[in-house]
Amino acid sequence: MSVIRPDGIKIELLSTSLPYSDSKTTHSERIFSTDESIKKNLSLQSEKFKFTLNNLPAEDIVFSETQTNKSLKGDYIFSIDLYGVKSESLINESKLIIGGKTFGVMGTDELRRDLAIGLLWGTPLALFIGLVVSIASVIMGLLYGVYAGYKGKKTDEVMMRFNDVIYALPALPFLIILSVTISNSIFLMVGFLMIFGWVGIAKVARSMSLQIKTRGYVDAANMMGQKDSKTILKHIMPQLLPYAFASIAISVPAAITTEAGLSFLGLGDPSFPTWGQILHDANTFGAAARGLWWWIMPPGIMIAITGLAFVFIGNALDVIVNPKLKR
Repeated sequence: MSVIRPDGIKIELLSTSLPYSDSKTTHSERIFSTDESIKKNLSLQSEKFKFTLNNLPAEDIVFSETQTNKSLKGDYIFSIDLYGVKSESLINESKLIIGGKTFGVMGTDELRRDLAIGLLWGTPLALFIGLVVSIASVIMGLLYGVYAGYKGKKTDEVMMRFNDVIYALPALPFLIILSVTISNSIFLMVGFLMIFGWVGIAKVARSMSLQIKTRGYVDAANMMGQKDSKTILKHIMPQLLPYAFASIAISVPAAITTEAGLSFLGLGDPSFPTWGQILHDANTFGAAARGLWWWIMPPGIMIAITGLAFVFIGNALDVIVNPKLKR
């Protein structure tokens, strides 16, 4: 690949060879101006320029005047010379992607994708994961814990021992195993997070249910012959709604950070631009070592801000529903 500049100087950018094959083949390749091979070829042609090429990006050299490092205006012709390629072979979607000086609001990644767009798309995904997991976990935990506490005796013992077994399982290793063996779909990940998210809520709901079921209106409902399900839903569950709302707000950051951790490890769904997936791509392409802070800081800050926001919301709700905390 070479370029003919407006001043007539021809510069070789890249010299590559396509693999030989006797059968029909289709070649596809993307070449970036940041590739080290392009910079190496330009350094071998430094005699064509009157200024030093050290620490200059490839695009600054190709589009520069020969005397000084200023932009050379005019038409540029990029050409690709192919040798030994059979007529039945195809060159499909071969592109030269040149990086410039103007980027998105928060920069671009290795594939020149605007990170601001990824952050915007990641916001509803993070809220979807956090809210769905927290709401479902709180509802499951409340129903399970209240039923166990209300029934008591052997039912309570069996249900809480099962709760202890799930509570003792390490969530992150199991999520990693499930993601690797079954699927890394974001919807399955949400289901996995629900499985491990309800056990703590169930313990608290059980203890609150043990206190509420001894009150007079619950005894009166039992004496009137109300069904257990009606007593639970009508007389006990409404008493736990303030705790449920605060628990939902506090549980959102845990779900978001867990998904981000799995995605950062490469176990997330690559088809969705979550914040954890952006950090995974940054780690894969060595953004920290290359000083590409705009690829690392924004998604990390978004995760932190979202988590803190829901923690503050949960604390505010807790103060509202528990007047004793205001003292």
